Amino acid sequence: MSARASAQAAGKLAVLSTAVRPLLLGAPGRWEYAGSDIDTDTGGDSDAGCPGRHFHSGGLRWHLRAGGRGPRLLLLHGTGSSGASWRRLTAALSAAAGGFEILAPDLPGHGRSGPLPAGRSGLDAYAGAVATLVQDLGAWPDIIVGHSAGAAIAARIALEPGADRVAVLSLNGALRPLRGWTALTFVPLARLLGGNRRLPGLVAALVRADPRAVRRLLDSTGSRSDAGMLADYERLMRDPQHIAGTLRMLARWDLRALQPQLHRLGPRLTLVSGAADRTVAPGDADWVHARVPGSGRVNLPALGHLAHEEAPECIARIVVAVARERGLLDDAPLAAPPEMPPAAGIAPEDAAGPVERGA
Repeated sequence: MSARASAQAAGKLAVLSTAVRPLLLGAPGRWEYAGSDIDTDTGGDSDAGCPGRHFHSGGLRWHLRAGGRGPRLLLLHGTGSSGASWRRLTAALSAAAGGFEILAPDLPGHGRSGPLPAGRSGLDAYAGAVATLVQDLGAWPDIIVGHSAGAAIAARIALEPGADRVAVLSLNGALRPLRGWTALTFVPLARLLGGNRRLPGLVAALVRADPRAVRRLLDSTGSRSDAGMLADYERLMRDPQHIAGTLRMLARWDLRALQPQLHRLGPRLTLVSGAADRTVAPGDADWVHARVPGSGRVNLPALGHLAHEEAPECIARIVVAVARERGLLDDAPLAAPPEMPPAAGIAPEDAAGPVERGA
């Protein structure tokens, strides 16, 4: 074969490889943010890799952090938190093999997203709002990482018609209904407090008056926090609108209809828990794992409820492992992640165990 013919053949092979690769690794595509506006008022929680923006969907004004290229990764925070809680993880993922396209919204009523309309509440309402958001952006995510209550929202979305290829990574996920005395006392109290219009302002005032209030709250999760984490949560807990949104979410939260449906996720579900978690019992992940055939299980011996903020590089490795299992990333070596603030002083290799799949 002549040199010219060889060059032509090589060119055709490169074109073919480009066309076939998305079929083998998944076609990441792009979320489209037409009509959104960049958030110039960062409020101190800016993220260079995932800049904030506002987007209208489903009658809500969302605040989103979005950026990157690659498989679509949706990050859902838990009750009382915001999309800013993923900032360390998005930085760690920015150097991952091939990268990800990341979307981290503030859930309705949290952070800087507007609340759900009156009369809409509960798990189905929050999951429906997020599902509408991603469809308005043009595509289902490839993977949803859900923290705490965000894991229940992630699971509910992945059970939607058309979302049967969406993988769920539950991070200290609150996937079981409250039980026993807690259920008998907490649920009525949450509903009572959720309807009190004066309470959010009172709570915000108490937090402003007590410099150690947020520190005690973070310590109660079993996670070790640093000044950056403390500042993020102080900003949220001093905002009456955020507190009101948190109380509204808790007031009608009910997982009893979700629990018998979790088995349908099968190997799409990976359960990650921190052994030091004092908010969600680590044994809950074992309970779900035993009832979802093919589900993955990762134990984090040294981490608490806010594992993704304590040791973001550790969680990034798990996300990459799930993406590779799903054929969304190749097996190229991971690039070194950027230098991360030492939130807990935990070495990533000491914190994460292997992903173990059930039968």
